Amino acid sequence: MRRASSGSGLWNHPDFLKLWAGQTVSLLGSSVTGLALPLTAVLLLDATPAQMGAVRAAQYLPFLLLGLFAGVWVDRLRRRPILILADTGRALLIGSVPVAALLGVLRMELLYAVALLTGVLTVFFDVAYLAYLPSLVPRGALTEGNSKLEVSRSLAGTVGPALAGTLTQLVAAPLVLAMDAASFAASATSLGLIRTREPEPVAPEHRRNTWREAGEGLRLVGGHPVLRTLAGQLATLQLAGGITEALLVLYQTRELGFTPALLGVTASVFNVVALLTSTVLRPVAERVGPRRILIGSLLLAGTGNVCIPLAGVAPALAVPLFLVRAVLHGVGSPVFNVASVGLRQVVTPERLQGRVSATIRFVGWGMLPMSALVGGLLAERLGLLPTLAVAAATSLSAFLWPLLQLPRVVVPLEASDDRSRKRSGSSAAT
Repeated sequence: MRRASSGSGLWNHPDFLKLWAGQTVSLLGSSVTGLALPLTAVLLLDATPAQMGAVRAAQYLPFLLLGLFAGVWVDRLRRRPILILADTGRALLIGSVPVAALLGVLRMELLYAVALLTGVLTVFFDVAYLAYLPSLVPRGALTEGNSKLEVSRSLAGTVGPALAGTLTQLVAAPLVLAMDAASFAASATSLGLIRTREPEPVAPEHRRNTWREAGEGLRLVGGHPVLRTLAGQLATLQLAGGITEALLVLYQTRELGFTPALLGVTASVFNVVALLTSTVLRPVAERVGPRRILIGSLLLAGTGNVCIPLAGVAPALAVPLFLVRAVLHGVGSPVFNVASVGLRQVVTPERLQGRVSATIRFVGWGMLPMSALVGGLLAERLGLLPTLAVAAATSLSAFLWPLLQLPRVVVPLEASDDRSRKRSGSSAAT
C-alpha cells in the first residue's frame, strides 16, 4: 500500500491528487445542478411549494431508508469500486433530464425519480468516500486532506452557481444539467486511475448479521460523547436545512424577485468567502481546537440564516441581507465541515469508519426528507416567510450541541480502549 508520509504533505501523494482532481470536477458540476435542478422545476414546470418539498424529500429519502445499512455494506466491500459505480450511475441519471427536455417529455415525475435514484447512489458514495479517505492517506494528514477537499468544494461553488444562473438565462435550465452528468463521468475516470491498495475488507466468514453490524455503529455513535454530539448537531442543521433548501429558490424568485443570474451571484459570494476561509483553515483549526471551532462556526452559519426571513420583512434590503448571509455562511460552513468530519475520522476505528459515517448521516440527513415535506406543506398553509423564520431559529440553535455536550479533551476511541485495557491489566496484576 503506497501512502505519502505525514511529513511530506499530500501534494506528494499522487493517488490523493487523483481523488482530489476528480472530486473538484464533480463538485463543480454538482454546484451547477444545485441551482439548475430547482430552477428547472420552478421555471419550466411551474412547481408548487409542496412539489419543491417533494423533490427535496425524494433526494434525501434514501438517507433515511438505507443510511444504516449502507455503512455495513461499505465496511464489507472495497470502497473505490463503490465510488466508481455511484459516479457512473449519477452521470446517467442526471443526463436523462436534458434528454427528456429536448424530447419534450420532461415532467415532475421524472424529477422525482431522478432525485430519488441519485439519492440512493449518493448515500453509498458519501459513506464510502468518507470511509475511503482514512485508508488512502495517513491519519495525521486527514485535516490537510479534508481542508483541500473543502477548498475544492468552495472553488466549485464559487464558479458553479454563477455559471448555472447565467447559463439558465441563456439556455434552458435542463441543458445546464448536462454539465453535471459530464462531471460525474470525469470523477469516475479519475477514481479508476488510483492505484493505492485498500485494506482487505472483512472476510465473509467473519461477517455477522447485517442488523447486528448496523446496530454496532448505532450503539457506538449513541454511546460516544463526541460522535453523539456530531450526530445531534448535524440532525439539527438538516432539520432546518431541509425546510430552507426546499423553499429558498421559490422564495427568492417569487417573493423577492431575484433573477437566476442574481441567485448565482449571491451563491458565488458565499463560495468565494468559503474558498478564502478554506485556504487558511488548517493552521487555525489545529491551534483553536475542535470544540471552539464547532461552536463558533455554528453561530456564524445560524446567524446568517436569520437573514433569510429578514429579507422578506425588509425587501429593499433583500440583496444586502443575502450577501451578509453569504459571508457568514462562507466563513462558518467550511470550518464546520472540516472540523466535524476530521473529528469523526480521528475518533473512529478503521473497521467502523463506514458504519459510523453512515449512522451519523442516517441521524442527520435522515431529517431532510421529512423536513422538506413538512416545509413545503407549512409554506402552503402559513406562507413562505413564517416557515423560513422557523427554519432560521432551528439552525441557530445547533451551536448548543458542542457547547453543552462536546468534551473539552477529545481522545480517539482506540486510544481510550488501550488505556482501559492497561488499567484493567494493572489492576489484575496487583
